[in-house]
Amino acid sequence: MFRIRMTLPKRKSVAYNYTDILHDAIVNAWISAGADAEKVTGFHARPWNFASLGWRRGQENRAHTLIISTPDPELSEYIRKLKPGDTAYARAVTAEAVDFSEAEIFADPDPIGPGQKGIGVLMLSPLAISRNNKEKKGHRWHSNLNEADLSSVVNHRLSRLAGREVSLEVHADKLYLRANPRHDVLIPVKEFPNGKRAFVIGMKAPLVLKGNVNDLRLAWYAGIGEKTRNGFGCVGLAEKGVGR
Repeated sequence: MFRIRMTLPKRKSVAYNYTDILHDAIVNAWISAGADAEKVTGFHARPWNFASLGWRRGQENRAHTLIISTPDPELSEYIRKLKPGDTAYARAVTAEAVDFSEAEIFADPDPIGPGQKGIGVLMLSPLAISRNNKEKKGHRWHSNLNEADLSSVVNHRLSRLAGREVSLEVHADKLYLRANPRHDVLIPVKEFPNGKRAFVIGMKAPLVLKGNVNDLRLAWYAGIGEKTRNGFGCVGLAEKGVGR
């Protein structure tokens, strides 16, 4: 298990329109570090997740930091070898390019102490949860944390990743939800060569995770919810805020 922050110098940032260009840049860095391509992308990829920290202005997103994390032992060895220059990535088909070569890499410390039974987190990248029913035709993603059984959703995916039962209790901060009934965000994920675009609805709110040390640590390094390798479900410490 390992997690890093790749941070640009102050007053430096990278512009991007769709999160898949960040995904592809990180995949390029993984492969350049020696990881097998099929272990970082595709159906049989090992678990990892990322978040971009920054802001949105108009139609443009800007990122000053990438957080990259994995619970997988093999990928943990390669994440230690990632080089900022290998995230320089251009894609001619959609006329996009990103470059974090000026960034510094810092290890993100493990926040789970011995015997710890809970942790307060916020979503550094939105929590994506798909709907399992047809009650809202055309709406694939949940847009309100009150609608979903968070514990069940989070445990189902983490149990599948770990190959064992994960039994976390996941609670959204009710005061925050009352003050912010609209806490969904529409994330532009990808533009296709024909001009069509793909979006995912995610949700952002403080959460409390309760469980044993192993389950808490798995959630921290693997991320929670769906599409974690595409820039969703990365958590940070609520007490520290988003940071830089």
